[in-house]
Amino acid sequence: MPAPSASTASRRSRLRIALAFTLLTVAAPLAVSDRGLAAPPAQRLPAILTAGELDALTIPDIQERMSAGQLSSTTLTLSYLARIREVDDELHAVLAVNPLALLEAARSDLRRHLQGPRSALEGVPVLLKDNIDVAAGRPLPTTAGSRALLRSRPADDAGLVKRLRAAGAVIIGKANLSEWANFRSTNSSSGWSAVGGLTANAHVLDRNPCGSSSGSGAGVAASLAQVAIGTETDGSIVCPAGANGVVGHKPTLGLVSRAGVVPISAEQDTAGPMARHVVDAALTLAVLQGFDGDDPTTGAIPPDQPSEYALDPIALDGARIGVWRLETGSPETDAITEQAVDALVAAGATPVDVALPYLDVVDENEFPALLAEFKRDINAYLAETPGRHPADLAGLIEFNEADPVELEFFGQELFELAQAAPSTDDPVYLAQREAATSAARAAIDETLAVHELDAIMAPTNSPAWVTTLGEGDAFLFGSSSPAAVSGYPNVTVPAGFVGPLPVGMSFFSTAWADGDVLSLAYAFEQATDVRVQPELVPTIGP
Repeated sequence: MPAPSASTASRRSRLRIALAFTLLTVAAPLAVSDRGLAAPPAQRLPAILTAGELDALTIPDIQERMSAGQLSSTTLTLSYLARIREVDDELHAVLAVNPLALLEAARSDLRRHLQGPRSALEGVPVLLKDNIDVAAGRPLPTTAGSRALLRSRPADDAGLVKRLRAAGAVIIGKANLSEWANFRSTNSSSGWSAVGGLTANAHVLDRNPCGSSSGSGAGVAASLAQVAIGTETDGSIVCPAGANGVVGHKPTLGLVSRAGVVPISAEQDTAGPMARHVVDAALTLAVLQGFDGDDPTTGAIPPDQPSEYALDPIALDGARIGVWRLETGSPETDAITEQAVDALVAAGATPVDVALPYLDVVDENEFPALLAEFKRDINAYLAETPGRHPADLAGLIEFNEADPVELEFFGQELFELAQAAPSTDDPVYLAQREAATSAARAAIDETLAVHELDAIMAPTNSPAWVTTLGEGDAFLFGSSSPAAVSGYPNVTVPAGFVGPLPVGMSFFSTAWADGDVLSLAYAFEQATDVRVQPELVPTIGP
């Protein structure tokens, strides 16, 4: 693995200081609430949970144990902070720790004692990708991994962060990411940012974690938080989830507010949960979703969209599942797909081979449309965000040219192409976006209808490649584009291993079918049970 840069060393120093402060702060529930009501008598905290205990823990387990008085949010949060301190110097998944995390946990414990839990996420530590705004008054950055935003000062929490706080979740910190969500250079290495350094794969440290939600995927895999929030434009939730052997759910576009999230494209961006267990992803999605006046797209949520997601362990029984095998270039991945098909049959499903049409139209039009949308949306975000930072995309390009770290390993040709792209009023752009979205939706909807399918299954990722910083990513294939460009839901679940390297299997369907794909993924998870705790192996060779 390449030697750390000066910015990485600085990140590590800041992380250690924040951890030391946090671990020395509140270690027991507050004695008095804001209303002057006494909390239960302070008791000696039980020993922190081990890595194995954290790995196996689900949110329902947490709530059951907390309700029974066997676990507190303070102890759980302290356990995750200790785990970060133990392994993150190797993993680099956490860009910043929240120094008030234990205080938030203590307040949650007090709230539970006085009034009961607010939601299934009461007291649950959550890691946020660092392109999600946290208000300037709270001690966490929002940088998108770029030094250009180190002095950014968002005025408010992102819409999804407000929902997490209202639900009683504990924000444990910010996750590293592929800088600018992998939209700066064609030669970028997933997992690297100038602020956070290079995130490693949780299973084999010299392998790539995939991106751009690299720290979210690796962090939740290595038990640095109970759940993490990632974001996706095309593959940035499902690929790092698959590569790190966890669950990742890219919701239907508009189900989760994007207000306060550093954008690439309002036509494709969404945030979503990443977790070790499907049940945790489903419970987190139920908290994240909902109308937000600051994101008009959320106004399209159907009135009958479930507010909670009931997961059926036998959802595959009687289901018809399209199998999109793809040309993976990986015989080992192909073998895992065949094993997944066998698991479908054993669970009572009918697999149906499918080939999605119109993807050539998607491939031809998505990228040029994203360039125009990025210029529009990043300029709007920068204009609306207080702090000392470049005012627009042209300013970001100028900043990077002058900065000693930003262009150390790769350039900014995507920024430059976006700056030269037409406006989103241009007829050429409008035709490209219409073509890409319509073709992606038709590819899924027509395939579902013709074959009378409940969902489509495809391999999420090939085994992770050795990271060669600055030489680009060695992707063999991707199955994320149809769901990403259409704005339809996609969930990946661990499906198998090539040696110690995980491979995920994706289930996707039509708009607003988030509950259906989550239930099918849950049934697949229960039927296969292949996920293992990462061992953070240094290398397995080329």
